[in-house]
Amino acid sequence: MMGSGTPEAACGAGPALCRRPWAELLAGRVKRQKYNPEREQKLKASAVHLLRSHQDLSDLLLEVEGPSCKKLCLSELIACEGPEPSTDHSSSFVGSVLRDQASRLGVPVGVLSARAVACSVERICAAAAEPRRAALLAPEQRRKLSSVLETAQSFLAHSMFSRLVFCQELWKVQSSLVFEAVWCLHVQNVVSLQELVESHSDVRALGRWLFRNLCLLCEQTEESSEDTDVARAVLSGLVRMFVLRGFQNHSDARRTVEPDKMPQVALDVLQRMLTFALDALAAGAQDGSPLHNAVRCWFGVFGGDTCWGMTSTDSPKRFFGHTLTQILTHNPVLKASDAVQAQREWSFARTHPLLSALYRRLFVMLSPEELVGHLQEVLETQEVNWQRVLSCVSTLVVCVPEAQQLVSGWVARLTAQAFESCHLDSLLTAFLIVRQAALEGPSVFPSYADWFKASFGSSRGHHACSKKALVFLFKFLSDLVPFEAPRYMQVHILHPPLVPNKYRSLLTDYVALAKTRLTDLKVGIETMGLYEDVSSAGDVPEPRSQAPQDVDKAIAVFEHTGRIPVTVMEASIFRRPYYVSHFLPALLTPRVLPKVPDSRMAFIESLKRADKIPPSVYSAYCHACSAAAEKTPENAAPGSRAEPGGAEEALGRLAAALGELRACMRDPDRYDVVSAQMAVISDRLGAALRRGKDDGSRETSEGRLSAVSARLGQQEQEVADLLLTSFCQNLLAASSFAPPERQGPWATLFVRTVCGCSVLPAVLSRLCQLLRLQGPSLSASHVLGLAALAVHLGEPGSALPPAPAGGLPFPDLLEGLLSCRTRESSLFCLRFCTAAISYSLCKFSSQSRDILCSCLPPGLIKKFQFLVLRLFPESRELPSQEDTAGPPWSPTCLAPADWRGATLLLWRQSTFQELLKERDLHLTYRDWLRLELEVQPEADTLSDPEREDFHQWAIRERYLPAPATAGGCDGDLEVACAVLVDVLMDSCQSSRSCDHSEDSDWAPGGRTGNGDILSRLQEMNVELGLERGGRPPSRAHFLFRVFRTRLQALPSGWDVAASLQRQRELLMYKRLLLRLPPSVLLGSFPAEPPAAPHCEDFFHLVNAELRDSCSQGGALTHDITAHFFRGLLHACLQSSDPSLAADLLLAECQARCPLILTSALRWWPRLEPVLLSQWRRSCRNPLPRELQRLQDARRFARDFLSPEAASPPPHLAWLSAAALHFEIQQVRKEDVGRQLRRLDGATEELLVFLFFFSLMGLLSSHLTPKEAGDSLQALAVCAEVLACLQRRRIPWLALFQLTETDAGLGQLLLRVAPAQQARLLPFAFYSLLSSFDEDAAVREEAFLPVAVDMYLKLIRLFVAGETSAVSLLAGRNPELQGQGSPVELITKARLFLLQLIPRCPKESFVDMAELLADRGDCDPEVSAALLRRQQAAPDEPYREPPLFHLDPSPCTSPAPL
Repeated sequence: MMGSGTPEAACGAGPALCRRPWAELLAGRVKRQKYNPEREQKLKASAVHLLRSHQDLSDLLLEVEGPSCKKLCLSELIACEGPEPSTDHSSSFVGSVLRDQASRLGVPVGVLSARAVACSVERICAAAAEPRRAALLAPEQRRKLSSVLETAQSFLAHSMFSRLVFCQELWKVQSSLVFEAVWCLHVQNVVSLQELVESHSDVRALGRWLFRNLCLLCEQTEESSEDTDVARAVLSGLVRMFVLRGFQNHSDARRTVEPDKMPQVALDVLQRMLTFALDALAAGAQDGSPLHNAVRCWFGVFGGDTCWGMTSTDSPKRFFGHTLTQILTHNPVLKASDAVQAQREWSFARTHPLLSALYRRLFVMLSPEELVGHLQEVLETQEVNWQRVLSCVSTLVVCVPEAQQLVSGWVARLTAQAFESCHLDSLLTAFLIVRQAALEGPSVFPSYADWFKASFGSSRGHHACSKKALVFLFKFLSDLVPFEAPRYMQVHILHPPLVPNKYRSLLTDYVALAKTRLTDLKVGIETMGLYEDVSSAGDVPEPRSQAPQDVDKAIAVFEHTGRIPVTVMEASIFRRPYYVSHFLPALLTPRVLPKVPDSRMAFIESLKRADKIPPSVYSAYCHACSAAAEKTPENAAPGSRAEPGGAEEALGRLAAALGELRACMRDPDRYDVVSAQMAVISDRLGAALRRGKDDGSRETSEGRLSAVSARLGQQEQEVADLLLTSFCQNLLAASSFAPPERQGPWATLFVRTVCGCSVLPAVLSRLCQLLRLQGPSLSASHVLGLAALAVHLGEPGSALPPAPAGGLPFPDLLEGLLSCRTRESSLFCLRFCTAAISYSLCKFSSQSRDILCSCLPPGLIKKFQFLVLRLFPESRELPSQEDTAGPPWSPTCLAPADWRGATLLLWRQSTFQELLKERDLHLTYRDWLRLELEVQPEADTLSDPEREDFHQWAIRERYLPAPATAGGCDGDLEVACAVLVDVLMDSCQSSRSCDHSEDSDWAPGGRTGNGDILSRLQEMNVELGLERGGRPPSRAHFLFRVFRTRLQALPSGWDVAASLQRQRELLMYKRLLLRLPPSVLLGSFPAEPPAAPHCEDFFHLVNAELRDSCSQGGALTHDITAHFFRGLLHACLQSSDPSLAADLLLAECQARCPLILTSALRWWPRLEPVLLSQWRRSCRNPLPRELQRLQDARRFARDFLSPEAASPPPHLAWLSAAALHFEIQQVRKEDVGRQLRRLDGATEELLVFLFFFSLMGLLSSHLTPKEAGDSLQALAVCAEVLACLQRRRIPWLALFQLTETDAGLGQLLLRVAPAQQARLLPFAFYSLLSSFDEDAAVREEAFLPVAVDMYLKLIRLFVAGETSAVSLLAGRNPELQGQGSPVELITKARLFLLQLIPRCPKESFVDMAELLADRGDCDPEVSAALLRRQQAAPDEPYREPPLFHLDPSPCTSPAPL
């Protein structure tokens, strides 16, 4: 027993000797002795005496621990939990012992029990299983301590315990205490921590002890997995108490009597812990080390349950604000100049993750306004650590969505304050903050270049108010020069502050200083890339790496404009070192040249023609390309290639960052977490792209966004695929936890990050390729992800840059990628549209209608309506008002088995139907026609009968009766036809029509689907005629109204582009007219017979348009001519007097549109049988008189050229001349001369008209030749007719002076001749130079004025470029060298006039001054000769060389007939 020796000996005997409990010791005695009441009483008395004489209370408390099996347990006895009924006896026994001992020693029982419990606690803490220091108890220690604390609580309950003494006794053994034991005393209400702190004599020593134990506790929290919950509970409870006591306001301190030491100790410990953590981060604590684990654990107390349990007070907010202040002011050793130099290394992605996480936790408790105000206050009142301040700014703009506006306002206030008081610190702070925020990219803050331009690039800037402000600004910028990065100086130089001219020297001095500094840094403005983005804060790229990007962008601009970019032209002059040393080598990289010249080759040729490529450099490039064709060099591109491992490592780091973002999708609504990870991704993305550029890949230019076939480098494609795959996976992961409306801003941040970096063109190009080339094969998850990505790209604030010049905006580009042409593309388009619309309706359900409409391109919604109505007949019924279910959205909603149901569910959804009421989103009749014309019938989902049924339903039931405000036709069938024709013309004019079948006979490049729509047009046109009772319309036919409107919208002028566009439009008009009944060409009948239909519209079309574009040599094409005459006979045969109606109509043609009659003469051999057959089928009368005249004219021409006797000419000489002209064109070349000898017997009028038609034939042979000899033969015919006119002295010069105001002859002939040929009459005039009669030229008074007028007009035609068609023909045909060359013709005409002028009579110069009034400057020498001759004396004998003895050449000698 313990009474057999001293307590020390008993304790020192070891656990085997000291640990035997009372029950075990007494058990053997009971077995060996019989029960005797007297001995029992005697034994009790002996035991009490023994205990009073030799007991040790500490050993006694340790002795009465709680065994698990039939052992006497003091704690169980006190708590009445033991299995034995003797518990009360044990509790009373310990109490009686303590009272007896206290009485014997003369001390209070509370003091004695406090010392005993303190000694027990000390022994428990000292009995660690391991000798190392720890803040947590072992499980065995924890169990023993629990028993002791229960005993102490019993003492407290019986007023047998002194807290003060207990605290004093504990602090005596402070070095042995385990922190968990102290915390347990507080938690179990044995003694509070406040009492312990108050009882300590040395507050600083206590703070150090608490700090050491907190550090140990943080380390053990991260290391031990068994005691993690206990450690976190201890840590959070302690921090919560420190925050509440250390940061309570003064009113709380007055209400509660608080010990004075507790707030001081709390502040000291919290300050020590924060300093310890910040120093550890500054020292570079390794990840996984105990130090790093302790910092991570401590920073963790700023979030979670630690602080959220204190939200009812203001203490946490004051604590967080105080902590933020301490972080910003900790160790302020860096100067502002150091911050200017190094701030790029302090971006969010490069800030230590633990520190950025701490910032985010601090931001949670403080509002954005409070954060910015707090930062401003700290910067104004204290010395700060610039690294911490700027990293805090980066975290603020990244993780707080409202920060951009608040920081911008703060910077504006700082700038205004700086210029008001010339305070350099304020201006420096503003610049540092802006630059730091701009480092995070345009997705979160505007670039530095944009801010600098907005702040100082206009007269509204603070610097523009006075000279003092300007001096202050440039002194500040000059002071920055030695420290700041080259990129910022480039911004200041390229976008300088706006300075009045009188203070320009301030700017020039700064620019000189900055350029000198850039030169020292080996960075020059002259070697900057042409399209280099100075808004980026990254390293200035080497010219070698920037030049390929400049080449790509320059080629893209050249593709769209057809001209050398202005930037390249300027660089070739003002930045020649970069242009010659870097741009040209990158452009002229040797390669195997394609067989068909591409844009790069065309760009190089344009530069060569502009003398922007030195001949030697171009020659070397050509030789190198020739060598490359034989053997492609392995390293043709300049520059070295980086190790492949570097690119793979950068891609791996990017993939890891994207994987961490996917882990955030469990709680995607956490803006700070997601935005922080997106900042990391942005940094990794930049590193991957930089590595890719080192590997030789080239950046895709913005100009190629619309090109589906844009080539991407391997690195670019891998990065783009990573981003697209990640977005799709993230969307699926987020959708598995929450619907789109509760997924937070992760998708928006993702898109902003992509839009803010140079990978955007690659991502968009890859997206285009997937949608256009692989759309039908994409899985449901890909369709969902890409659809959501497209929605967010159109979202307001997505930072998507505008389309480049000539490119398509993204909504239009997306609409073009989603095709409805084939079955596969239609189904994919429907799935994509369903996904995009469903996602938008869910995601932006709480947003305004405008935002929803901006996210969804109208074309996408219209295609969805078109496909649903087309593929689902049940959708053509009005949706039920009860269909109000939400739009479908789940990762499997577009699976092959479910997409049809998802589409119909979306269609019937009430929100979607409400959306369709928007005017811009409703599928109109015009939209439906445009989409239907894209469908290829041979690859259509619908069969031919199904497609016809759908057309009939859409036109007859949906759009024809619908009001115009809803995109319908108001029940007007004529409107429906007009809109159909207009859309049909648009579809054929579309450049996309070349993607379809080329064998359509409807129009060049026409779609095969046009046939079905044309059938509907024909049906509606017939129905329209039936509505009018079979009579033609009372007003202009709808076709002509559509034509007139479209022609008015075309550009006017005679340039090549406008002419070709107009010719193409007219060609389609003509073909469309041919597809409709010929009655369309005829107008209404007069009210009273006899009369003929009015054809004003068709006559106007022929005279104004077809005459110039669709006629050759005075005749329209056969198809439109035959179509008109078939319609003429059909209309006249319906009249009461068909012959009279036909005669009246043809007489009107003669007066108002003679080209129709000449066309009939041209095609009469083919036209006559058709007309005779049609006339004889319906009428027994002979042909109408006017048609007989055409017959007679053609017969006369045939007989005139035959060797037999000629028939007399018809009544109308011009008709006979036209018929003779067309007949001559059919004669063989060798027989023409012999046949034309009979012209001497023709009438004068016939010869004049024949000469005019021959001139038109000559010009037509030059403009549209069929064979090389056609123009020579036409020239010979003209020469022969002219010779006949001159022999018979028949006036012919009037043919070259025709005007529209001339009565009869002028109007008639000019309505037959195309306008271009009428303008080219001067060319025809001088083509006949060698055929002019010498004597007649001198004798005729009118000859010289006509010759001068033709000469001046010829010069003007040459200057205007209208003779280019003739010169091109002469250059292509060797037989025509010199024949028809405008330059040679002008030269010979000039010589002819100079020789003719001295010989002409004075009467020839009467009106010469008026003739030269506005054209004399065309040829000053000829004009001077004319004026001198006009002012000379009366005629005198004058000898001149023979007038027409010119050098023989093809130009002056017609071919022999």
